[in-house]
Amino acid sequence: MLQLAATTLAAFALLCGAAHAQEWPTKPVRILTPFPAGAGPEAVLRVLAEKLQKKWGKPVIVENKPGANGFIAIDAFKRGATDGHDLIQLDNVHLVAYPYLFKKLPYDPVKDFDPVTPLFRTYFFVGVPANSKYKTVGDIVADAKAHPGELNYGSWSVGNPVHLGSALLESMTHTEMQHVIYKETSMLYTGAANGELNFALGSLATAGPMQRAGKLKFIAVTAPKRHAAFPDVPTVAESGGPAGYEVTGWTMIAAPKGLPKAVADKLQKDIEAALSEPDIKERYATFGYETFPVTREQFTSFIAAESTKYAAVIKRAKVSLD
Repeated sequence: MLQLAATTLAAFALLCGAAHAQEWPTKPVRILTPFPAGAGPEAVLRVLAEKLQKKWGKPVIVENKPGANGFIAIDAFKRGATDGHDLIQLDNVHLVAYPYLFKKLPYDPVKDFDPVTPLFRTYFFVGVPANSKYKTVGDIVADAKAHPGELNYGSWSVGNPVHLGSALLESMTHTEMQHVIYKETSMLYTGAANGELNFALGSLATAGPMQRAGKLKFIAVTAPKRHAAFPDVPTVAESGGPAGYEVTGWTMIAAPKGLPKAVADKLQKDIEAALSEPDIKERYATFGYETFPVTREQFTSFIAAESTKYAAVIKRAKVSLD
């Protein structure tokens, strides 16, 4: 009798959850983003919001709250609705780098967020000046080993994917190089093209303009296989770099911790359906983004693995933002 009652209660809970998911959303949905208006991640989020608004029949509002390392957006999210009507866009830095770059964060990456689904990922290219003596990543590594501390690479801040990806290359090749920080990305890749830097990691969105202008040369891609748009550019391993070297930038949609599974399932399903539509794929292509649909369990494991990887990189590099 007790077993029957328990089974009945479980079935009732499932039915209630499914009914709740069918009804959700019951009011406008707000998606907070730490990115400024017009930035690549924010631009694709707005296209997604339009799709979801049509799907759900409720307004889907993208609210920009840039600044303070994303903490402004995160604080607004933590004070918002807990039933899924307030969501947030985060990137990999918020989840896998800042916990090791700050002694004290105004959020807990595990306790405050439930990852729903990744929005995109982008791989980086190893860019060198068009007239560089370096033809391969192996050339860079060999020169760095021969001249410890003399070679340099650049990024736009401490702890971004380009910085940590370059530091990862140092770690995996047992080399020491200098990190040069520029005020913003256009200055960074102009500096790389002008020979101020030995190399710089860059995406199609950030380094692409200099590459298309013939001022920057891509000698490798930080992916496990060659990029479809650049089939002649080898992977880092094929270019004489370390095997298994992979660097991505990615963003995700997160919900408040403890969101009902039925609602989280609906969110993931509807977002992935929208991301598969041709016009979003076209927009992604302009930024060099790609989707990578995974289950929430797989995505959670991926985040944990990325966190472990960059914790070691940050410790070796002895960098912090405190």
